[in-house]
Amino acid sequence: MKALVTGCAGFIGSHLTERLLNEGYEVIGIDCFTDYYPKHIKENNLHTFINHDNFEFINKDLLSVDNYPDVDYVFHHAAQAGVRASWGKYFDTYLENNISLTQKLLEYYKDSNIKKFVYASSSSVYGDIDELPMNEESLLKPVSPYGVTKLAAEHLCSLYYTSYSVPTISLRYFTVFGPRQRPDMAIFKFVNRIFNGKEITVYGNGLQTRDFTYVADVVEANVRAATGDIVGEVFNIGGGNSITVNELIKQIEIIVGKKAKVKYIDTQKGDMKDTKSDVTKARKLLNWKAKTDIIEGLDKYIEWFRKNDYLYKDLDL
Repeated sequence: MKALVTGCAGFIGSHLTERLLNEGYEVIGIDCFTDYYPKHIKENNLHTFINHDNFEFINKDLLSVDNYPDVDYVFHHAAQAGVRASWGKYFDTYLENNISLTQKLLEYYKDSNIKKFVYASSSSVYGDIDELPMNEESLLKPVSPYGVTKLAAEHLCSLYYTSYSVPTISLRYFTVFGPRQRPDMAIFKFVNRIFNGKEITVYGNGLQTRDFTYVADVVEANVRAATGDIVGEVFNIGGGNSITVNELIKQIEIIVGKKAKVKYIDTQKGDMKDTKSDVTKARKLLNWKAKTDIIEGLDKYIEWFRKNDYLYKDLDL
């Protein structure tokens, strides 16, 4: 089997690429190293498989590619990430990389015989809803431009499934964490700053909750979505690890063995109040359920960070 992984040098994309190669797939990875965070971090994400016999790396902007590779599976993870940066003058970047790119890929592969097109969506499509947990039938009201673009791309997947029978599946990730996670993400910031004795900034009072999902569980969901018979559906992929930001900091303090210095400031536009996933649908139709809880996941991540903190030494993070 041959697979395309867009965003293969990113956090989730690199883990997924490793898994596919380990299972005998031929993988073509495309990434253009956008400047959202330093290039050397993404280059390091590739180092375990860049020379693999079954891996081909294409360093290009996907929007500039005219002919995409002939593959059996498409795992679409390339996107412009970040909720807070999606406002104002940067919105065009989100429009191009999250909506236009998804449409271009779907348009290209609508005339092919791919077995599955797996789209990496986000819990940001929900916004602030009154009833938790969030399920796939909940009313979708994104509170950030980023969430709007991810939802629009989901709708495109649905349209191409309905109109052209493109075998799409959209996976709504709930706050993925683990080794290689992006340096703009909360767990990275908290761990990095506690290690280095620097102050942590918390938006709001820290009582907001997040459902954290370990990256290996997300990769497993991708594989099950791709190889199963289900098409044209949307699934929550959440870890069931919903805790407050304050409790998250306490758990990191315990594992690291250092006390955090915390500064609380006003909430930011686009930040969701609480997230909690209902994964009943994924459990029934994909036979998927997260295996790694928040404590085990933090242990694994912090062990990785201790060995790889040199990647971030000279950065103002």
